[in-house]
Parts: sequence; C-alpha cells; structure tokens
Amino acid sequence: MTQAELKEMMKDAMRAKDSVKLGVVRGLMAAMTNEAVQRGKGPDGVLTEEEALTVITRAAKQRKDSIEQFEKGGRPELAEGEKAELAIIMTMLPAQMSKEEIETAAKAKAAELGVTDKTGANKLMGMLMKDLKGKADGNDVKGVVDAMFG
Repeated sequence: MTQAELKEMMKDAMRAKDSVKLGVVRGLMAAMTNEAVQRGKGPDGVLTEEEALTVITRAAKQRKDSIEQFEKGGRPELAEGEKAELAIIMTMLPAQMSKEEIETAAKAKAAELGVTDKTGANKLMGMLMKDLKGKADGNDVKGVVDAMFG
C-alpha cells in the first residue's frame, strides 16, 4: 500500500461519505508523513513499500492493543469503533501466514541454523521475524517457537 494508493482511498471514502474509513486513511497518511520526516525524507518524502507496510502494521497493532484495553476496562462500545478501524486497516495488509505455514518456516529455519533446544530459541525467533516481516503476526511466530521448544 503506497501513499498514492492511500490518497486514492481517501478520495473514494470522501465520495462515499464513509467517515470511519476516511478517518483511518487520514490517520495513516499523517503517520506516513511523520515516518517520512523521521527518516529524513521531509514532509513530502515518499516511503518505500516496506516502510509504508511498517506504518500500517504499527497502526493495526495499536488498534489491537486498544481493543484489548477497552474490553478489559469494560468499555465494549469503544472497542467496537476500534474493531471497525482495524477491519479497514487489515484490508491494506498482505494476507497473514497460517500457523501451519509459520510452523513449516520455523522448522526449516531451525534446521538451517542448527537450533535443537530452547537455548537457540531467541536466535531462531529473531531470524524468523526478520524473514516473515509483514507476512506473519509476531505473537503467532512466538507461539510456534515456544511450542517447538516448550
């Protein structure tokens, strides 16, 4: 998802008078501008596909955390708003790997690195997260690695 694609989504949301989607897209545009400035590209700088994916993934993670906090705090009505925003953000992310696919990748990487017990689990986790960045949820990867050596 590039900044140009986000601008197009913003126009579509305006035409459709979809205030939730418009708010999400505007927030992502602002986050991408902040990321571009932070990376020294200036406010009009264009992020690479990977940098944009990082921003969108971060936004999804923030929504998931908010949903969890609202539900723990007994505020389901606030969690619903966050869920609606998360659903929009998830459409912008590439499809996530299933646990079985993560498990296959983890076993292959463990064999490649020669990791056979819990002492190498952190090294394996780090390498897997690097390889699967944007393709798999970090909590799922951690669960698979823990199950392998648990």
